[in-house]
Amino acid sequence: MADLNSQIWAVDALAALAHDTRLSVFRALVRAGPEGMVAGAIAEYCCVPPSTMSHHLATLERAGLVQSERESRLIHYRADFPGMRRLLTFLMHDCCQGAPEMCGDLLGDLACIADQAADA
Repeated sequence: MADLNSQIWAVDALAALAHDTRLSVFRALVRAGPEGMVAGAIAEYCCVPPSTMSHHLATLERAGLVQSERESRLIHYRADFPGMRRLLTFLMHDCCQGAPEMCGDLLGDLACIADQAADA
C-alpha cells in the first residue's frame, strides 16, 4: 500500500491541477523552465485578472507544484520540478503491476509530441 502521507499529498496536488486555469498556469511554468515567470505575465498569458491569478498561484504553491520568490515588488513563480517529479513517481509507482513494459515507452511518447510541436 502506498504511504498514506504521499497519497494525501498526491490528492492535494491533483486537486490543484483539476482546474482549467491552474493546469494552464502549471503547464506555462513548466514550459518556462527554471527561469519561471512573474505573476503579471502569467495572468496576462492566461487572460485572468491578477487578483484571481494570485489565488490560483497560491493553490499551486500550497500543493507543492509551484515555488515563488519575491524580487523587489514582483513575485517570480517557477514550476517546482521536484514536486512534479514526486507526483509523477507516485502515479507511476505501481505501473502495470510490476511490468513496466506494459506502460509503454512514455518518454518516447513525449519525444514524439515535442517533435510534432516543433514541426507545427
